[in-house]
Amino acid sequence: MAIVQQRVESGGFVMFLALVTIGLTMVVSSFASALLWAALAALLFQPLFQRLLLWRPGQRNLVAALTLLIITVAVVIPAVIIAGMVMDQAAGVYTQLRSGQINFATYFEQVHSALPLRVQHAIDNAGFGSLERAQSRISQAIGASASVLARSALSIGANAAAFLLAFGVGLYVTFFLLRDGDRIGPAVVRSLPLERDVAWRLANKFDAVVRATVKGSGVVALVQGALGAITFWIVGLPAALLWGLVMAIAALLPAVGPAIIWTPVAIYLLATGAIWQGVVVIASGVLVIGLADNILRPLLVGRDTGIPDWLVLVTTLGGIDLLGLSGIVVGPLAGALFITAWSILTEQRAAQADAEEEKSTA
Repeated sequence: MAIVQQRVESGGFVMFLALVTIGLTMVVSSFASALLWAALAALLFQPLFQRLLLWRPGQRNLVAALTLLIITVAVVIPAVIIAGMVMDQAAGVYTQLRSGQINFATYFEQVHSALPLRVQHAIDNAGFGSLERAQSRISQAIGASASVLARSALSIGANAAAFLLAFGVGLYVTFFLLRDGDRIGPAVVRSLPLERDVAWRLANKFDAVVRATVKGSGVVALVQGALGAITFWIVGLPAALLWGLVMAIAALLPAVGPAIIWTPVAIYLLATGAIWQGVVVIASGVLVIGLADNILRPLLVGRDTGIPDWLVLVTTLGGIDLLGLSGIVVGPLAGALFITAWSILTEQRAAQADAEEEKSTA
């Protein structure tokens, strides 16, 4: 009877724990992105906090505030300035699209006409059907993109108050996660309903993937986007900063990379007679932008995350589609934890099978 009562009480507590966890998740769901980025910032800048703490031991509040100030000056303020400049250029491009000053169908016709006749026929027979049909498709795609851009700009203006509130909550939470992160992290791992070794292995994988995604992929993508923006500015392309941002987003995707942006630009420049500009874009794309990943990633990420490139591509795209910007981190993280969890299960079953085999042969 006592055993049954104990099981009922244990099951009731587990159910209560699940209900309060779901309830808390629903309460804070509107600040989920802010809390996520606060946790990521605290994780990435925890080493800086620990170094500053050696300078002022025992003054954790002061050191956390100083670390938060460094994050604001070095990361937040430049990001806000660049975002404002990108929005200005995006608004200008949208205006030019609406007025007809930018016509991608015309650009396609120029490139198409500059190609050899055999290549033109191959393109026409590959599914476009005719040049007019291709122009119609391009115009529709650009029009849809312009509409999305306009709705996004209006949404940002309408939700400015909500954004500022979430931003303030994120900074506030970051302060406490910086101050107490070295205590909160181990406490969370110890409280997980998992075996101790499994919990720590998953926690280490979480840390590795976050650092690889943000420090490695994120920083490398920003550098490649900046190099692309500088290259486009040198050759005189309009809205160079906007295209640099698009290149940075493309750089997050393995097997795609920034080449998907600068290659069509180089082809257009060469086809329209801008020879030196096209050569500069190609040289920069191959020798500068392309090599930045190989040089910077080993310096920023000291260990491999163990995720195949195809899974990174799929999870990143799926994460962005599901969660927006936060999906850049959450997508690969979900893939990495999935692989790690199944690897642990496989190892445990293999160890159990070996133990049973030894017992049967004994």
